[in-house]
Amino acid sequence: MADSRQRVLPTVADTEALGRELAADLHAGDLVVLEGPLGAGKTALTRGIAEGLGVQGRVSSPTFIIARQHPAGHRAGAPAVPMVHVDAYRLGGDLDELDALDLDTDLHQAVVVVEWGRGVVEHLAERHLRVLLSRRPDSDVRTAIWEWVG
Repeated sequence: MADSRQRVLPTVADTEALGRELAADLHAGDLVVLEGPLGAGKTALTRGIAEGLGVQGRVSSPTFIIARQHPAGHRAGAPAVPMVHVDAYRLGGDLDELDALDLDTDLHQAVVVVEWGRGVVEHLAERHLRVLLSRRPDSDVRTAIWEWVG
């Protein structure tokens, strides 16, 4: 990751705080692709992004429904924007199922955050925010590396 930034995240609260910071630079039309193993903090980061965007509704992993839409709420200092939260894990690279989600339509009107999206959704936007999360073995300490790609 050439122009990447990195941060150590000792707690889940730190992961959510990073999400709020990233949200400050997100607008309708932005795609966020989250990478990392189970337990790395993808959903916690998404909760922080949602809070930073001011979207409505509880944010949890959309594993069994694949995509969850969160309507726009109040966002201090920026236009309100909805968020679509996608878990691409179950898609397994199935582009037909991805196309059925109509994410390219949502992208113009919302911030789209995709867990497990690497290699699956990047073609939906000219650029995307790539966030790689990792977790130290036998620890809650996580590391995030992020950059805009494209």
